[in-house]
Amino acid sequence: MSEANTVTVQIEDAVAIVTLNRPAKRNAMSPTLHLEMADVLEKLRYEPASRVLIITGAGESFCAGMDLKQFFMDLKDNPPEFDRIFRIATEWRFRTLRYYPKPTIAMVNGYCFGGAFTQVCACDFAIAADEALFGLSEVNWGILPGGIVAWNVAQVLNFRDALYYAMTGDTFDGKKAREIGFVNRSVPLSELRQATIAFAKKLMEKSPAAMRYTKEAIRAVRFMNEPQANDYLSAKSDALRLGDKEKSREQGMTQFLDEKSYRPGFGHFKRKASQPAK
Repeated sequence: MSEANTVTVQIEDAVAIVTLNRPAKRNAMSPTLHLEMADVLEKLRYEPASRVLIITGAGESFCAGMDLKQFFMDLKDNPPEFDRIFRIATEWRFRTLRYYPKPTIAMVNGYCFGGAFTQVCACDFAIAADEALFGLSEVNWGILPGGIVAWNVAQVLNFRDALYYAMTGDTFDGKKAREIGFVNRSVPLSELRQATIAFAKKLMEKSPAAMRYTKEAIRAVRFMNEPQANDYLSAKSDALRLGDKEKSREQGMTQFLDEKSYRPGFGHFKRKASQPAK
């Protein structure tokens, strides 16, 4: 637990790049990394200098999953501390990222194994290097993808692919990850950073409030029936209008109906940005 700087942050042009920084361990997640990552995400939550969050890994890996020695073996005789770290690890990789107020992108630059699937699934978007290597290797050494990994995989992949990769432990590259819908896009590694930042800047053209409420709505209605979804979306639309500091709906309507300067379906209206929506 004596590590430091296992997570680094770089903010440039309102894009925060958060990097898992244990390259010698393929960025396997140690207790210290979990604590630092939870702290970083909390600090960036309403940091006005950043509008979009990118998560990636240092060196040749995205993340090799949990650090088996530090996370499991070193804490096995200390149940209270294991429970504390486990809860923090689950929180930031699952609930925090899923409900983060800003758009999140997993930039998968290399090895992505086991527990690392959770943060990829929890991010709103994922862009991978063609050369990235994914795998659920747990079955090969006698365990299952636990710690909410299996649930996330079953949500993002189709049922047959989820079973296949979880039950065989076979690996797949970034191109295959795109083909089966695990990531939104794959590009050559040499283009990964540029492509991901370009996508982040595209998201930044949108109303922050509209982005946040749309994300929350899409995530929520997946588990609702039609009447529930209709009621929820009606209430969510009203909440957006009240919470949007930029008054995006009014701006768009004015530019379309009165000024004739905007055509819906052909890009975003010209935003007159104010303070980011809280």
